[in-house]
Amino acid sequence: MRIPILKLHNYLLVSIQWELDDRTALQFQEDLLRKIHETSANGVVIDFTSIDFIDSFIAKVLGDVVNMSKLMGAEVVITGIQPAVAITLIELGIGLEDVFTALDLEKGLEKLQRELGD
Repeated sequence: MRIPILKLHNYLLVSIQWELDDRTALQFQEDLLRKIHETSANGVVIDFTSIDFIDSFIAKVLGDVVNMSKLMGAEVVITGIQPAVAITLIELGIGLEDVFTALDLEKGLEKLQRELGD
């Protein structure tokens, strides 16, 4: 099952609606990077509201997705991080210090627009 990636102006919006397995996470990574390249999107909002927990592999893939997106010129905002997910990311040393965060998808889009001056 693929995670839908929606384009809105120069942004990509992603709302992950189910727990990720390794295969889905890797497919998401590939799909998002391809979509950034194809659309020249300068911003991505990834919503994790529906994700209650992640394992170490998924945490690493998500950290990689953020870093790779930034390398491709797309600013990233992560929204809806649940406490257990935040704990896992920090305990595993997944560095997201330079990543913007927001409570929900709407606030994430607003933050992205402010940061990019749109």
